[in-house]
Amino acid sequence: MQTARDVLTPDAFAMVQTISSAGSFAAAARQLGVVPSALTYRVRQIEDALDVLLFDRSSRQARLTTAGAELLHEGNRLLGEIDAVANRVKRVATGWEPQLTLAVDSIIAKATVMELCESFFALAAPTRIKLSDETLSGTLEALTSGRADLALGVTESGNHADVHSKPLGEVSFVYAVAPHHPLARESEPLKDEVVCQHRAVAVADTVTRGAGMTIGLLAGQEVFTVATMQAKLDAQLRGLGCGFVPECMARAYIETGRLVVRKMARPQRVIRVDYAWRSLARSDRGRALQWWLGQLEQPATRRALLERHRGV
Repeated sequence: MQTARDVLTPDAFAMVQTISSAGSFAAAARQLGVVPSALTYRVRQIEDALDVLLFDRSSRQARLTTAGAELLHEGNRLLGEIDAVANRVKRVATGWEPQLTLAVDSIIAKATVMELCESFFALAAPTRIKLSDETLSGTLEALTSGRADLALGVTESGNHADVHSKPLGEVSFVYAVAPHHPLARESEPLKDEVVCQHRAVAVADTVTRGAGMTIGLLAGQEVFTVATMQAKLDAQLRGLGCGFVPECMARAYIETGRLVVRKMARPQRVIRVDYAWRSLARSDRGRALQWWLGQLEQPATRRALLERHRGV
């Protein structure tokens, strides 16, 4: 007995569609240039393999059963996917990667990333784009582990011989609290022994091995850990804690008074942020990666990735 894989072919789906559209086996046979018995036999093969009835034979009309309608619906979908695969295979042969994965640190402006994706999709390239949200050392690890092809927002490139990086720019951090937070009323500059008495908001490092990176926390300080830099900002807007935040992300809230910047006894933090990819000869880079690297060569693009945050 034949299996479903034996009988569910593109030709079989097309045959079922023709029978349904024609309204009878005889009419479909005339369209296809075969005898009705040949169609009946092929339909029986499919029904036996699936153990279902595809057509209601109680009348002279060939009406699809519920199972037959579902088969036709899924068949049309699969035929569309087969066409898409064929087109993708042809295009990949021209040098486009099947998929390009971007590790995007939570310090990066998501709106700008989406605008870049929109521009890329306008190329009608066959490459699928996958975005992976990462934080701190997890952003670089996504690249070095092979989970990503391009990393945006690497704060520590480290000494990796197989990784090439270039600067996106510098990000200044400010110590900010909600106006109703107790630290908003403390005298400046804030000393560590005073800050330590209040809950800090920290972003969890997405690194999968090791303890990960922590920045700006004091020994013994209570910590509220969140998943992204935006979540950290939201928590501090609610007065749930305190801590350093990127000035570019907090700027709009500072200007409207929803956050208050406090001077610290410690120096202001400024970090360099990079983008990185695995070292490949230019001739070995896929066309999608080349396109993204080309966009990142533009100063306006690099600036927007660090500056154009929600509310700014």
